[in-house]
Formats: sequence, structure tokens, C-alpha cells
Amino acid sequence: MRILVLGAGGHGQVVADVLLRMAEAGADLTVAGYLDDNAGLIGHDLLGVPVLGRFADRMSVPHDAIVLALGSNRTRQRLAAELTCQGERFAVACHPRAVIAPDVAIGPGSMVCGGVVINPGSVIGAHAILNTGCTVDHHNRIGDFAHVAPGVHLGGDVRIGEGALVGIASCVLPQRSVGDWAIVGAGSVVTRNIPPGITAFGMPARAVNGTQDT
Repeated sequence: MRILVLGAGGHGQVVADVLLRMAEAGADLTVAGYLDDNAGLIGHDLLGVPVLGRFADRMSVPHDAIVLALGSNRTRQRLAAELTCQGERFAVACHPRAVIAPDVAIGPGSMVCGGVVINPGSVIGAHAILNTGCTVDHHNRIGDFAHVAPGVHLGGDVRIGEGALVGIASCVLPQRSVGDWAIVGAGSVVTRNIPPGITAFGMPARAVNGTQDT
């Protein structure tokens, strides 16, 4: 399978590295190259993978699947909708040193970095990011386009909504939820449900816009 990485910035290079490690571990894939709209990157090799052109050049690069390697949850959502309508397929980038229970489901286009642990009964949506060293305990539900940042720890039976961001080194207590497109600031501890669209931070995490659930 030839996989095209859309995005050649820092996050895109992490995605490419995950794919390269997968290939080293025996996965039947090659990294076809990057595409990025930053003209200064075009023509460069990053981790031995060439930046072949802009996003608009996609159809000129032979590929079987794509990973949207962009940190913005909204941008991944928009591009996923556009590319799905155009018939593109999406690959999962899953580091061979992630520890994943056999019954875990991972949606297309998602990325699972090195050191991630996903325990039984969990479901990971499409185009989600499980970043370096985060832990997802049993029976979690991670929504499409969500980002669980490096070093985050999610207790059992946690719900992370579509497009939500759980910031670096945060914790979410068991049976708590973070609503769609909500943001949990870095280093926070979620002890109460965070409603959709809310930004919250602190220990315990408290809303800085809107009203938090009791």
C-alpha cells in the first residue's frame, strides 16, 4: 500500500516516522511522499521522504491511501469530508510500539503514536490523534477528529467528543466526558463533565467560557 502524507510539518513528520516504523516491522506499506502548501518545504527530503508538491498536486502522485497529518482538528474534518467525496481512502498510522488490546476498534485516518496504551473495549474514531505516550483505559470512546495530546491519561469509561482536544499531560477521571469540540488545557485534571464547545483548565479543570456541568 502506497500512503501519501498530507502535511509535512512537525506533525506530518511524526506521522511519516510512524509509517516508516510500521514498514520496518513488516507492514506492507510504503510512504509515497508528503504534500504541503508551504512552498519552502517542496523539494526537500524529511526523514528520507520527499515533499512532492502542494495539496492540489494529489492526483499526480500515485497512492492507495492518505493520512491527514495536520494538527488542526477542524482542518482534518474539512479535508476528510472533501477527500471522502472524491473517493480517497484513509490509512491508520499505528506505531508498532503502541500497546493495543485485541478488541480495540480504530477508525480510518487515525494516528497512534509510540508509547500509547489502549485498553480493552475502547473505540477510537476516524482521523483522531492519540499522541506520544498517552494512555486510554478500558471502554473509552474517542470521537472523530479528536486529539489526545502527549502524556494524557484517560480513566476507564471516558468519553472524548468529536474534535475535542485534551491538552498535554492532562488527566480525565473515570466515567467523565469531554464534549464535542471542547478544549482541556495542558496539565488539567477533569473531575466533572466538560460540555461541548467549552474551554477548561486547572486542577480541577474549570470552564473559562460558558457553563460547566456539575
